[in-house]
Amino acid sequence: MPQVAAKTKIWMNGSLVDSETASISVFDHGVLYGDGCFEGIRIYNGRIFKLHSHVVRMFNSAVAMRLQPGYTVKEIEDAVRETVAANDRQDGYIRLVFTRGVGTLGLNPFLCPTATVFIIAEKIQLFPDVMYEEGLSIVVAQRPRVPIKCLDPNVKSLNYLNNILAKIEAIDAGCLEALMLNLEGEVAECTGDNIFIVKDGHISTPRKEAGILHGITRQYVIDELASFLGYTIEERRITLDEVKEADEVFLTGTAAEVIGVGHIEDEPVGLGSVGPITKTFEAEFRRRVMNDAPED
Repeated sequence: MPQVAAKTKIWMNGSLVDSETASISVFDHGVLYGDGCFEGIRIYNGRIFKLHSHVVRMFNSAVAMRLQPGYTVKEIEDAVRETVAANDRQDGYIRLVFTRGVGTLGLNPFLCPTATVFIIAEKIQLFPDVMYEEGLSIVVAQRPRVPIKCLDPNVKSLNYLNNILAKIEAIDAGCLEALMLNLEGEVAECTGDNIFIVKDGHISTPRKEAGILHGITRQYVIDELASFLGYTIEERRITLDEVKEADEVFLTGTAAEVIGVGHIEDEPVGLGSVGPITKTFEAEFRRRVMNDAPED
């Protein structure tokens, strides 16, 4: 969890303010109803990983919600860079947030005349280092993913309660992550990460129709890392049995990066440790982002 320093500067509605004075109204619909959207973005060696892709996805979420942030893509990208520079961040994590803004106690979003926009640049460590070396343990959540027809997962909204309740299941079981299935029992994603499985050297990941976020890191692994390493990744329907019987399982996400899964509940994945293909992807991802992280 990020440790907020006293001197952290927050970009808020066009100005940089101290973290201890940055505030949002109790009448903001982001607070009252989770009416807003967000992006998490990584900084590596002074470069902002896939900044443009993240900001474009953010604006796509806003369009789907009919939320007008009051800024252009270019202005938000500039604001992100300004926030990173103000906090002298060479490595870390950025949280970009649009909320509907201040309104009434009713649901009507169009009674909120001006959106709230803020940007945080801080530290983050989602999982301990030892888990990248030995493998992460996960559980299978009893709570299913919200169906696409109810809430498109590509709208990265501030209402993450579905994910949070599944995360609680993981924590109650002594783990830090949970695998979520859709209502048909098809594998979707984890609470904050996309999932990949390896069987007999072949890599697969759940199809988008399963109800997953179209992860930026997920797409980078598919489009860039896999081809460079000589693999083709198939997007398809995946069952829970296939995950449990896989030789390797790994997760991807902005905060998680690339991390192997060693156990699913009490059962080992493969040999119960991070597999060789996963290690190759982890190493190549780390090499690229630390040397010259793409900002497109």
